[in-house]
Amino acid sequence: MGCDHNCAACGGCHNPGQMELTAPELEILDQLSQFAFLPVGRKVDDPAPIYLFPGGTPEHSLALQVLEVKGLILLDFDRPLKNFSADDLLPCPIYGSAALTTRGQLVVELVQNQGISE
Repeated sequence: MGCDHNCAACGGCHNPGQMELTAPELEILDQLSQFAFLPVGRKVDDPAPIYLFPGGTPEHSLALQVLEVKGLILLDFDRPLKNFSADDLLPCPIYGSAALTTRGQLVVELVQNQGISE
């Protein structure tokens, strides 16, 4: 998904060179820095992703959508994780994976090397 310059969540258009990240977004980016892919799911009648990583909350599911809009992650429902326990997927009939984009990797490196400011 590209930027339509109509998203108040990322702040990128209003503050060039700056990006605001919420705690759930930072948690997902941190986990993606440790694991190349994370499991995601969705319902048949709802395209919104569901965060399937242990400890995930509805805020994490929303964060997946926002991170995709910001261009930091890619959600791919055509490539589910192999060897992921089907028991974990029962609430989601459709499942896939999340991965960092090149831009996402750069943001993770900046956060890890320079820290973040509030």
